[in-house]
Amino acid sequence: MAPTKIEDYSLNERENIIKNLKSNSNVKLDNVMKCLYNKDITIKRNPPIAELYEDGLKEDSTTLSSTGALMAYSGVKTGRSPKDKRIVEEPSSKDNIWWGPVNKPCSELTWSINRERAIDYLNTRKILYVIDAYAGWDANYRIKIRVVCARPYHALFMNNMLIRPTTEELENFGEPDFTIWNAGSFYANSLTKDMTSKTSIEINFKSMEMVILGTEYAGEMKKGIFTVMFYLMPVYHNVLTLHSSANQGVNNGDVTLFFGLSGTGKTTLSADPHRELIGDDEHCWSDHGVFNIEGGCYAKCIGLTEEKEPEIFNAIKFGSVLENCVYDENTHVVDYDDSRITENTRCAYPIDFIESAKIPCLTDKHPTNLILLTCDASGVLPPVSKLTPEQVMYHFISGYTSKMAGTEQGVTEPEPTFSACFGQPFLALHPMKYAQMLADKMNHHKASAWLINTGWTGASYTAGGKRCPLKYTRAILDAIHNGSLANEEYETLPVFNLPIPKNVENVPSELLNPSKTWSDPDVTYSQAVKKLGSLFVQNFTIYQDQATDDVIAAGPAL
Repeated sequence: MAPTKIEDYSLNERENIIKNLKSNSNVKLDNVMKCLYNKDITIKRNPPIAELYEDGLKEDSTTLSSTGALMAYSGVKTGRSPKDKRIVEEPSSKDNIWWGPVNKPCSELTWSINRERAIDYLNTRKILYVIDAYAGWDANYRIKIRVVCARPYHALFMNNMLIRPTTEELENFGEPDFTIWNAGSFYANSLTKDMTSKTSIEINFKSMEMVILGTEYAGEMKKGIFTVMFYLMPVYHNVLTLHSSANQGVNNGDVTLFFGLSGTGKTTLSADPHRELIGDDEHCWSDHGVFNIEGGCYAKCIGLTEEKEPEIFNAIKFGSVLENCVYDENTHVVDYDDSRITENTRCAYPIDFIESAKIPCLTDKHPTNLILLTCDASGVLPPVSKLTPEQVMYHFISGYTSKMAGTEQGVTEPEPTFSACFGQPFLALHPMKYAQMLADKMNHHKASAWLINTGWTGASYTAGGKRCPLKYTRAILDAIHNGSLANEEYETLPVFNLPIPKNVENVPSELLNPSKTWSDPDVTYSQAVKKLGSLFVQNFTIYQDQATDDVIAAGPAL
């Protein structure tokens, strides 16, 4: 005798029912979801922000900040779990993936086990939230994303970070291109093959799905979509995905891309009162121009002040999500200097909360300038240097900076670090693929590239050097944008062979060449150059099997 109630069917039988229902366009989403889950479940699809607030405040420890932001906690995990991130090894994608330190494989069987575990957990919830939205502002390339989650704060987070559809677009949304099953409150089985812990973040490019278990950190969803775009855009569309911010001049419409790891000034320097912000973190460069992947910003809040970052500070209001912040229990005023929970405190808000945002977040102009930012605590690299095409590829693949105190747990003073393409944890393909695409686009559109050091000058951090003043870095950017810096006279920095301008308007000339600012350039500076250069060379050995000779030669000559 056949079952009469949906809960009497097995999971596989339910999924077969779903396939049949999907072929009928008149079937509502609620009915489809209830076949996959418990028939009594309440499905809230793209609910109003106020409703997400109302539901969120029913959770323990979730509250309101004094400025109206929803304050939530992500549990034990307060940052990404890169060691628990895996990509399913399956025929359609395995030959494209850059397997190794970033992308660890898992079998299709392990994937099926974890997916079923996530869905079984979600099946126990009384309320589920479904966010349907887009990734990518250019309609030629955007993908439809569906997020299924059990925590209202996760739903609000992705409502902020993705591009929100209009009412008409939502009514005609159809089937998603990619689905996230966020069961982060439920642990994975660590004894399952390929698993490293009770946390699992897995992406399947065959089924176009992502499963999250064992971590409630919301950033896993955002960066998971970023990895998907790092795969889909280059492989299927010849579109370059970039971990960068982007802005556009108000007067002449010139576009600048800013690459840089945490602490280098990417967000600060791309926020310019004379330029419109296209986006602060994730972009694509297509044949049509540049477009932002996201509909919001995910800003670090540690040490935040209105004076330092007024746009971010003022964006923390009703509709924003504050994650893992400490606050005064009486006033609910947030203490942005308090890192007792984590130094990785965050706020997620829609990009239109930024007054200078360019809406829609795309442009049909191609970049005129690329800025590679580094914060060099060794005091070796110059405040600015102009890069040759080969040097762009070398330094882009290297992704060097000094990891600053406060950017990660346990980091108390700067330490050198390298992150390929300034976004290694999110890359799906070999870094050389992205570097070659970048070089090709720069060559085609005649873009210039610059390496800007926002770190130390005169000596290293440990030897008493001073950090390059922000006003001089801004003056350098002004000289790049008005075109004057390209016409200056240049000299060459030894070992790194970087072209250094002899003059920059409103910047002291003695600051420009570090070999002249150290008190003992012939000994201590020379030693520091060789030490940093050797770190570059050692790091690049990981990539040189696919790099051309001219790119390898663009590195330090020891």
